[in-house]
Formats: sequence, structure tokens, C-alpha cells
Amino acid sequence: MPSTPPPDATTGAIPARTERLLLAPPRLADLEDVFALYSDPAVWEHLPSGRHTDRTRTALLLEHVRESWDLAGLGSWVARLAEGPEAGRLVGTGGCDLRLGVAWNLSYRLHRRDWGHGYAGELAAAAIAAARRVHPDVPVTAYLLEHNVRSAAVAQRAGLHLQWRGHDAGNPDPDAVRLLYADRPLSRTVLDLLVST
Repeated sequence: MPSTPPPDATTGAIPARTERLLLAPPRLADLEDVFALYSDPAVWEHLPSGRHTDRTRTALLLEHVRESWDLAGLGSWVARLAEGPEAGRLVGTGGCDLRLGVAWNLSYRLHRRDWGHGYAGELAAAAIAAARRVHPDVPVTAYLLEHNVRSAAVAQRAGLHLQWRGHDAGNPDPDAVRLLYADRPLSRTVLDLLVST
């Protein structure tokens, strides 16, 4: 049984360990690895406008995630292989970040070479469990594009259910359709807030 990793020095958060992944809050040292992931067009096939073309955008993303850790006690992780000859290699990012103060937003973005190995499901299960420990009264949601069937399958296997389907506010593609999944029914107020931004 592996020992528990030490707390992250900047957030005090204890990194999580799944069967194959070490999940830790992002640090400045992760910038290059995360930028390599977020600048890869392959991982943005469903939302090309989301691709990072400079490190400043990635640094802002990591700052936003850090704010979730500081304010809510939970945020996204960087996910690295825990063992084996490639131990420490970045598989992707993901977890639960607090969205608009009313819901956890479950996300997962993996290197293409790591698709199809169950890592997204492993990451999603750990994230949902952490969200329920930190603030069980806050719903866990996943907001994804309708044609991203792999992400929808991960959300469904993680126990989330479709709550809403409609126009994707702010998407440069006027025909884009978003799906909102959640682990429980959402109030009209929360639903309206989540789908309008």
C-alpha cells in the first residue's frame, strides 16, 4: 500500500491517488506540461476555439484552478502516472472546480495517447468523491458539447444524468449544442445561471 503523499505546500491539499494516477493541485512547475496538453489541436477537436496558443492563457487557467482550491478547498488536478516506467508523465488534467459558487464543474482533458484506457473515468470518480467530501450539498455537474460522445459517456458512467440540452452561450459556433449533466435535480435558478454563461 503506497504511503500518503505530503500536502501540497501552497494549498495544504493532500494529493489524491487512484489505482493508476497521482492527482495533485497544479503548481507553476506544471505549466509546460499543461501547456503542451492544452495547445494540442487533437484534444480540442470538439471546441477548437478553446485551444491555448500561448502560455499566458495556460497560466491564467492554472491561476483560476488555484483560486478554486483556495476558496472552495477543491479544484482540478494534474493527473500523472503513479507507477511504471513512465511514472510522473502527465496524462491530463481534471477534477471538480467550483462554478459560479453554485455547482461543482467536473472536467477532464487527457492527452490523445491516453484516451481509451479508462483514465477519464478514474479521474471523474475521484473528483466526484472529493466534491462530496468537501461540500456534499453542492451539485456536481458536467457541461459538455453534444457531439462529444466520449465525454458524455464518462459523465454517465460516473453517475451523472442529463438535466438540460440547449444553445451553447458564448460559443463562436452558432449551431453548437450543450448538454448539462448533474448528480441530482437542479433548481431552476441554478440551472438558468449555469447555462447562461
